[in-house]
Amino acid sequence: MFALNFYNELYGDVLRKGRKSATIRLGDKSSKYQTGQIVWVTVGQRFGKHQKLFTGILDAVEVKTLKELSPRDIQRENPEFRTLDDVLQLLSRVYDRVVTPEDTATIIYFSPVDEYGLDGV
Repeated sequence: MFALNFYNELYGDVLRKGRKSATIRLGDKSSKYQTGQIVWVTVGQRFGKHQKLFTGILDAVEVKTLKELSPRDIQRENPEFRTLDDVLQLLSRVYDRVVTPEDTATIIYFSPVDEYGLDGV
């Protein structure tokens, strides 16, 4: 089982409310994450305690440069974001380095899986 982990202080609320449906990770992560893969979506600090929010399915995994991000990619990463600059600032903060439009990234699109079916069973 793989996990998509997020920092709670940055993403916990939008994940819990179902408003985030993609994540942008620096580098080519296509060998780790593949379309159709089932993952746990978790929040927590790196090397610390994590909380599982839900089981998810990876709808698509795309590798591209950050300058190739579409407006929809940006909004799915964070519903408050509108520009590439918003994404660059966030990624620079998360990765603790200057991130540029030329950097390669993997966009992982995901959806929650209802583990109990439509009737709750």
